[in-house]
Amino acid sequence: MFRLVSRHLAYPRVAAAAWLVLSALALAACQGQTITGSPEQPQASRPPIQPVPENAPVTQTPLPSPGGAKVRVALLLPLSGQNAALGNAMLDAAQMALYDVADDKLELLPHDTQGTAEAAAVAARAAVNEGARLIIGPLLAAEVEAVKPVARAASVPVVAFSTATQLAGDGTYLMGFLPRQEIDRVVAFAHSRGANRFAVIAPRTPYGEIAVEALRAATQANGATLERIEIYDPGQQDLTPSVQHLVGATMDPAVRAKILSKPGAAGAAAAAELPEIVIPFDAVLMPEGGTRLKSVAPLLPYYDVDPEKVHFLGTGLWDEPGLGTEPALAGGWYAAPPPGARADFDQRFRELYRRPPPRLATLAYDAAALAAVLARNAGGADFSPAALTNPSGFAGVDGIFRLRADGLIQRGLAVLEVHRNGNTVISPAPTTFQALGY
Repeated sequence: MFRLVSRHLAYPRVAAAAWLVLSALALAACQGQTITGSPEQPQASRPPIQPVPENAPVTQTPLPSPGGAKVRVALLLPLSGQNAALGNAMLDAAQMALYDVADDKLELLPHDTQGTAEAAAVAARAAVNEGARLIIGPLLAAEVEAVKPVARAASVPVVAFSTATQLAGDGTYLMGFLPRQEIDRVVAFAHSRGANRFAVIAPRTPYGEIAVEALRAATQANGATLERIEIYDPGQQDLTPSVQHLVGATMDPAVRAKILSKPGAAGAAAAAELPEIVIPFDAVLMPEGGTRLKSVAPLLPYYDVDPEKVHFLGTGLWDEPGLGTEPALAGGWYAAPPPGARADFDQRFRELYRRPPPRLATLAYDAAALAAVLARNAGGADFSPAALTNPSGFAGVDGIFRLRADGLIQRGLAVLEVHRNGNTVISPAPTTFQALGY
């Protein structure tokens, strides 16, 4: 599902039954090659995508006339190399979007970035030379940095999947999930539920640093306080010392329990000497995911951080199945795109490709659908800054979003609560940006 969030500009999705029976989707690749992208076709049968020589000049094909010519959009993804599985899944998702939204005038030009900046720059030159009017991708920050000057020189806008905000702007727009917005949303919600004193335990990584600064700004914006910041080395195996320092624990709980269990007057006297346990925060942010999150979360209750009294908060990294199997995380909150439309996407992807989609696959779907919608403009394809930054925004698989003039994305996020049998929405995402008051 994808549409313009506008009263007058909306494009219905092709019914699932219709695109399921379509036999093939022709994608024009570099070197004039054609890729057949039928949903039933396995990835291994795709012809290899060969980049043009690195020193090839950038000579953009003249733009097609608005009348009836093909509209070419490039898709830059790591179709080989370390991230090939993710890249190919995102290509599959983009094909789904073409079935749902595009007409036969839109040509998608896939190019392999190989996961490197060098190959990404080569792919961008090839795309420009083929007449691409919009570049979707690439994925990694280094790739985006290499592609940006090539696209800028040819006046071709880029809709990339990176979250490296320093690369946004000057014709480059970011579709990635930005942790700053997720933290703003969940902090505002937690504050509305009574949390006033916040803490964070984060890895010493670029993502962790962004999360800490975002929490600092969010607490200030909400009139709350940031009481504790604990940073740990990402290679640190045992996070016990970091949790102890965050909480201010001076004694192992097992030792404390042993002292309290002593009978009679001796036990009472020993207990009276124990320091009082005071947790100096009522919400704690853990910007981690996967096994790392499941290793740090249980340490907090062990050191007397009661999840019934202290809200456990996360970022979009928490947006994964099975998180609630860790008891300490049950009841935790995080902000993410609304899951409803994505559930439909996940089901269709599984039916078509016989495997679950990676979380980032929806980015490729929404970016390709965005290109298809703008290509169907009544006056001809329009990828201008004004069209890309339509203030009403767009509604896609990951909810409403809009691209800003500075190249960053704004999303309408929901707040979800973690449960053992699946996460539930406890604060719905907005359906229009007007509902957010901007």
